[in-house]
Amino acid sequence: MRVNLYSDTQTRPSQAMRDAMAGAEVGDEQSGEDPTTSELERRVADLLGKEAAVFLPSGTMCNEIAIRVHVRPGGDEMFVGRRTHPIEDEAGGPAALSGAVLTVLDGERGTFTGETLDTAVRAHPADNRYAPRPRLVCVEQTANLAGGTIWPEERVRGVLEIAREHGLRAHLDGARLLNAAVASGVAASDWAAGFDSAWIDFSKGLGAPIGACLAGSEAFIAEAWRWKQMLGGAMRQSGIVAAGALYALDHNVERLTEDHARARRLADGLAGVPGIELDPELVETNIVVFVVADATEFCRRMEADGVRMGALDERTVRAVTHLDIDDAGIDLALEVARAVGASMPAVS
Repeated sequence: MRVNLYSDTQTRPSQAMRDAMAGAEVGDEQSGEDPTTSELERRVADLLGKEAAVFLPSGTMCNEIAIRVHVRPGGDEMFVGRRTHPIEDEAGGPAALSGAVLTVLDGERGTFTGETLDTAVRAHPADNRYAPRPRLVCVEQTANLAGGTIWPEERVRGVLEIAREHGLRAHLDGARLLNAAVASGVAASDWAAGFDSAWIDFSKGLGAPIGACLAGSEAFIAEAWRWKQMLGGAMRQSGIVAAGALYALDHNVERLTEDHARARRLADGLAGVPGIELDPELVETNIVVFVVADATEFCRRMEADGVRMGALDERTVRAVTHLDIDDAGIDLALEVARAVGASMPAVS
């Protein structure tokens, strides 16, 4: 594959990152004796403005453990935006692992407002024994399937205010939180402020091969560790992969601006292609979402010419820039898209 825009999970660790991993000081992580993992956890707790953090194999496990700690089994209600990761990509985990009732909230470009949350919570008063008990609200920053949308600060604060009014816990799915921080100029700790738990991923735009870190209060992380153990997420010499994450924090955060610039250049070019509908002004980070007449066929033809993108549904395509995509890759993607677009029917 000449240009892989399928996802920012497609990155490969650089040689320098591999060298850092090979030279990592390691120990038994389950016993708290892996110094590299412990250092990563300290760094992330500080980055997110929380008391403590725990290193986990994946962002999915971050979400599922956080939900399990916050939600009491037996009918607790969890409020999430439509097409967010816990709904689309975690195999029904919130229901299976935590017994959570998921209530979906709609809003603009993958976000929702405090007013929308307030209406949903009031529909199920805590003293109504017939209804699920409102317990948790989750915010995904950035909103992936909506096109990498950055939640506006005032909207996040509005959601948190309503959550506190109703005694809800609040969880921040920060898979691409650092993309939001770099693009907006708002520090990750400021985005995470007011949330009971938050996490960042290392295997997306930061370019590490594996891992994520979940942060919260010391009491929250102590309970999260129990679930990490129970779910098989505890490791031994995890410093080898934690070193890749530390390297990413040191070298691959500020360069996210390059991914954002290339995504916008890709969007500007695609917007002029026949058979593609796209508003470049909506591209805020590293994700470009656009509409074609047949997404599966469009992606098939693109991949046949060496450019991989992903079909989100029958008409929607997603392309994601990352550190393995350079300017020449964007040029090639646009060249192929122009040829493929010209051979596709118009969007009706």
